Amino acid sequence: MDLGLPGRRAIVTGGSKGLGQAIAAELVAEGAVVAICARHAGELATTAAELARQGGDGPGVALAHVCDVTDPDQVAEFTQTAASAMGGIDILVNNAGGAMPGVFGTLTDDDWHADIEVKLFSQIRCTRAALPRLRESAAPRVININAVYARYPDPAFLASSVNRASCLSLSKALSIELGREGILVNSVNIGLVETPQWENIRSKRAPDTPADEFFARLAKAEVPLGRFGRADEVAGLVTFLASDRASYIAGASIDVAGGMGKFL
Repeated sequence: MDLGLPGRRAIVTGGSKGLGQAIAAELVAEGAVVAICARHAGELATTAAELARQGGDGPGVALAHVCDVTDPDQVAEFTQTAASAMGGIDILVNNAGGAMPGVFGTLTDDDWHADIEVKLFSQIRCTRAALPRLRESAAPRVININAVYARYPDPAFLASSVNRASCLSLSKALSIELGREGILVNSVNIGLVETPQWENIRSKRAPDTPADEFFARLAKAEVPLGRFGRADEVAGLVTFLASDRASYIAGASIDVAGGMGKFL
């Protein structure tokens, strides 16, 4: 299938590892040029080198930039630098985020503020910063990485559940407003996917339990397919939504979760 992505210019936030790295790799493999950001310079350099190797003679990674998406000034600087390096922006993948385990009684005001900053406000800021360049694109796309917890709240991830619901609403509202300009906004909602975040959760919740056992137990309880998803299984859908083959998909909320989530 020809996705029509060669030469397209993409930003992927949180692109140094896990899901963000997989999305960036998939876009590079399809011929796009990519700018990635994350908070840690060392991880960014390693990922940029790996993506360059995978990309071969293609355009690959134009920029790997340190950026904390909770800082408005850093977001503005990264977006401007990325647009200059690539000659514009066609695709924005708002992937940056993090799991915030905790029930209501354990979450402080600081916990709530930190979680909403890294989830909802990062999507708001990055979209706002990229919007002028997206308006110049012939095929503009915004893809927000959200979570099944947005519609299937889990009290063990209470802040994430609440704030991801806000992100889902943001995606839908933006799709309506920006769709009139031809900017397609969609949400990809993940369930239990193998990422470094889940390994961090395991190390806190059950440090003496082997990772395979811990993940298998969670998947058995929550996922009809009975396993955690892989990052590349999410990246494939994101890349499709960024492509010409998804030119009439806007305002969609698509789960990549192995059937997880008891909702319609």
